[in-house]
Amino acid sequence: MPNPWTGKGNPYTKQEVRDRLQQTLDGGKAIIGAGAGTGISAKFIEKGGADFLIIYNSGRFRMSGHGSTAGLMAYGDANAVAMEIGEFEVLPVVEEIPVFCGVHGSDPRRRMWHFLGKVKDMGFSGVNNFPTHSIVDGHFRQVLEETGMSFQKEVEMIRLASKMDLFSVVYVAKPEEAVQMADAGADAIIAHVGTTIGGSIGVVGATCTMDDAIETTQSIIDAVKKSNPDTFFLAHGGPINTPDDVRIILDKTDAHGFVGASSLERMGVEKSLTDLTKVFKSLTI
Repeated sequence: MPNPWTGKGNPYTKQEVRDRLQQTLDGGKAIIGAGAGTGISAKFIEKGGADFLIIYNSGRFRMSGHGSTAGLMAYGDANAVAMEIGEFEVLPVVEEIPVFCGVHGSDPRRRMWHFLGKVKDMGFSGVNNFPTHSIVDGHFRQVLEETGMSFQKEVEMIRLASKMDLFSVVYVAKPEEAVQMADAGADAIIAHVGTTIGGSIGVVGATCTMDDAIETTQSIIDAVKKSNPDTFFLAHGGPINTPDDVRIILDKTDAHGFVGASSLERMGVEKSLTDLTKVFKSLTI
């Protein structure tokens, strides 16, 4: 359904996004979501046929040549950065596919209902919980949980977003987190199995094997599927990087698709720019 003010797609209602994704599955296609840290990334990912875009604050770091994990650090206001990328770079150039805002739900300085109102007014069709504390573990995760910056704050953000008719696609690392999110109204669950490998700034030794990724992804799906069968299940991260990797996950789990940030945006730029520059430099006089 086009926006009546612009003739373009965004924003969509929660149900309209669900209907679009279900149509993709009914057509026998996997759902493919992508991160976009710049307008040109968004424009050409849409041309490639992605089902939706997510604006992460990490996209700014990623497309500046830094590791995506910088988005979890205190190197800027995550919520403000995502809104800025959306307002000035992505939403003005996207023609039709839904765009979701990465929201740092545990930001203690935000009245979350107020901030989500701004997200909706900006023209985003949904939200994602990024930066997310679900991918933080150990002692530091315990400190976050005990000092009021817990994963539960992200769950409550999704509950609010659902009430505000915003579609929600969420990162989780454990089955119990997936259940919490689904019960709060999350439309799509992304099984996050670790930082993406490969390329110039991907991890090497800090990720899991493909077998681990398959097991974790399916355990998250199984935890939610019985009580929330209408949930969309997506895979992300770790060794799941290339289309061939995603093919393995789709074959060996009940996932409906994949969300790629580094896998689509960063990898595409790294390889294509390097190869194209080499072709130009091969010219002789």
